[in-house]
Order: sequence, then C-alpha cells, then structure tokens
Amino acid sequence: MGTSFSASTNDEFRCAADLLVDFNTEYGDPSPEPKWLAGHLSELVDNGDTSVLLTGEPAIGLAILRFRTATWAAEKEAYLAEFYVAPDHRGHGIGRQFLTEVLEHARERGATYVDLNTSEDDEAARHLYEDFGFNCHEGRADGPLAIYYELDL
Repeated sequence: MGTSFSASTNDEFRCAADLLVDFNTEYGDPSPEPKWLAGHLSELVDNGDTSVLLTGEPAIGLAILRFRTATWAAEKEAYLAEFYVAPDHRGHGIGRQFLTEVLEHARERGATYVDLNTSEDDEAARHLYEDFGFNCHEGRADGPLAIYYELDL
C-alpha cells in the first residue's frame, strides 16, 4: 500500500481514537473518552475481525473495516464502519488515495464485497463513494433505493 498502514501500537490506536473523536465532534455526535476508545480499537483488532487503518505521518485519516462471512456465499465481506480525513486535508485527493488503499486492504484480507453508510447530506462523501462504484440501489442502478435503519437494543 501507499501511505496508509494498519494500527498496531498503543500510540497508533490513540491516534485513531483521537481522529474518531474529531470526526464525531465535527458532526455533533458524542464520543467516549479517547483513552478508552484506543483500548477498545486495539481489542477489536486483536479479535481478528477489524482493521484500523491510518494515513499520513502524522495521521490525518482513519478507516475502520469490520469483516464477516457472507450469508449467501462462502465469501468474506467488509463493512466500512468509519472513513475520515481531517477537514484541513480535504480536497487534495488524500481521501481518494486513502479509499483506494482501504479497498486494496479489504481485498488482501479476502473480501469480495464492501458496504457502508453515510448521511444523505454528506454530498462530498457520497460523490467519492459513487466515483468508486458504490451504489445506493438494491441490485444496483435499476433497483429500489437502499435504506439503512438503526435500532438501539
């Protein structure tokens, strides 16, 4: 890969946690304390089903991929749970390069499918994902609009 790398040290997980807190702060969402979040990210990676990727030195971007076995095939899928580039670094192609590297990482881990969600009003993210071929229609372009739901249990 290019400039991105998988977080593996305490300092790298702390950096990832700080970026996640920045992400949530930017969008007005609550966040846990960064020290706890860094430990949690480390545990997720240790469990084997998660990759925490960073880009830049110092890191200015973060991606979290969660892996699972597909329902309808004996294949691995990836969920792009988080993708963030710090605001001061947007508009320079960094997100595009980083997403290329994130998708390559997913392929290297055996994923044949990636899904994600974003808000309707985040037009920059939507354009980036659509430029990469992501589609928000079930069964692709001619299908109905796919809708994402959430429920706290």
